[in-house]
Amino acid sequence: MTAHISAQEQKIREDLATAYCLAAKLGWGDGVYTHISAALPQEPGAYLINQFGLLFHEVTPQNLVKVNTLGEIISGTGPVNQSGFAIHGAIHTARADAQCVLHLHVDAVIAVSAQKQGLLPMSQHALRFYEDVGYHEYQGLALSANEQDALIQNLGNKKVLLLRNHGSVICGSSVQQAFYLMDVLSKACTIQLLAGNVDHITLPSPEVCELTYHQLCADGEQEGQIEWPAYQRLQHLLSQ
Repeated sequence: MTAHISAQEQKIREDLATAYCLAAKLGWGDGVYTHISAALPQEPGAYLINQFGLLFHEVTPQNLVKVNTLGEIISGTGPVNQSGFAIHGAIHTARADAQCVLHLHVDAVIAVSAQKQGLLPMSQHALRFYEDVGYHEYQGLALSANEQDALIQNLGNKKVLLLRNHGSVICGSSVQQAFYLMDVLSKACTIQLLAGNVDHITLPSPEVCELTYHQLCADGEQEGQIEWPAYQRLQHLLSQ
């Protein structure tokens, strides 16, 4: 990278590019229409996102684009999908703790988002989100200013928002946490679909669900940090 890139920004670029490439390996991509963004703490109002038109596996630390909350380019080579950044910009603006925002269209997550009961506490993976998931009704392709307000209200202070019939939004205090939570959510949704008829499954008691949720959140904002080196090794292995 050029000399004016700080060590902190370089590290965020490397982690974000790793997240993109591993997401591609895990089948989380949807052509060129989903995004992972990361804030730059030393540069308020600046965020990194993928260049529009690149597939996830083509994203590198060098070709990430720096944008403002409107998706306008600060530095780097565009184009940037400004309408695609609308969700990210709204969340980054409203939630200072959302240092990394993933918006993905993962098949299993879309399927569960369309089920009336949403994500059920039927697996240990799903219990991580027992008190930490909101829902936003589908309103079409364009995200108007009014819908942005509704989306932020439905998200509240939660880490996860299921967009009905659409996909998911993950808010992490770091790239590491956001990616880890997406991995857990993807597995939780896959498990729910594999279970089949949800009218005939066994669910833990509400007391056990709440206990387990708090146990799984015991690492706080350090969540995902222990797992990240393993994700990095997996990305390297899958790239060979």
